[in-house]
Amino acid sequence: MDKLIEILEELQPDVDYKTCEDLVDGRHLDSLTILSLISEIENEFDVEVPTVEIIPANFNSAKSIYALIERLKEE
Repeated sequence: MDKLIEILEELQPDVDYKTCEDLVDGRHLDSLTILSLISEIENEFDVEVPTVEIIPANFNSAKSIYALIERLKEE
């Protein structure tokens, strides 16, 4: 989780990722930032994020993003 927070802070430093629950809905992350984030996640965690998983629910908080990563690692 710490590595994910570090990646998020590099992409968008002005957000408290430990408490924010509306990263997409609150427009803290835009589509280009999410695409960059996906690339970083795929490289760092050795997973592939399928297009069907790119939905707001999976990217609205650091917890939900980390849950996605964990789920993809198990597949």
